[in-house]
Amino acid sequence: MSAVVSVDDVSVSYGEVAALRGITANVQDGEIVGVIGPNGAGKTTLVETISGFHDYAGHVEYRGEEVGDASPSDLVEAGLVHCTESRDLFGHLSVEDNLELGAYRQQDGVDDRLDFVYDLFPTLAERADQNARTMSGGEQQMLAIGRALMGDPDVLILDEPTLGLAPVILQDISDGLDTIRDSGVTVLLAEQNVTFTMNHADRVYLLENGTIEREGDPETLRGDEYIRTAYLGG
Repeated sequence: MSAVVSVDDVSVSYGEVAALRGITANVQDGEIVGVIGPNGAGKTTLVETISGFHDYAGHVEYRGEEVGDASPSDLVEAGLVHCTESRDLFGHLSVEDNLELGAYRQQDGVDDRLDFVYDLFPTLAERADQNARTMSGGEQQMLAIGRALMGDPDVLILDEPTLGLAPVILQDISDGLDTIRDSGVTVLLAEQNVTFTMNHADRVYLLENGTIEREGDPETLRGDEYIRTAYLGG
């Protein structure tokens, strides 16, 4: 496997406040890589930086090209697609309209991708004509992921996809994530739900106070006393 995303000694600040400090990490082709940590640790800043939304010191590369030299929309066209924590749906538009907008930079194969999304989340097919703002939070999360998939990503960044979800929706997202990876999409997952992340990721980074404190495969990290005590309840 080769690194599709490479982060080398990256620091990001908001004014005088350091949000990330000397981060080095990578995502290999075909992996699910998790970034865990508490609220405020810097997870969202990290994935937003990879997506081209922040200035940074150091190097962030997507397929060997510095992301700071491209716009976020250029990165989307190149296959790096970000599903944000806030979802950013168009509430007054229908489910299907939202999905079709996700394909605005990748028009080839739209019908096939729409079929894939509807197979992945059948609720969206059932609600295709429903306005997004009238859906439950969990349904909106499925729609946000579906819209990101309509961009035909090589790398899909998911920021807190399980936040506030009911257990039944959480299971739908869990099943969907496995199917997404099986379809050949590489996934970078920023998530407070450590158990969910450990169940899906090939490798995991623990981010605290803007620095990486632990990294490894889930089996190794489950055996780490600090992670077991602080994040896994025992």
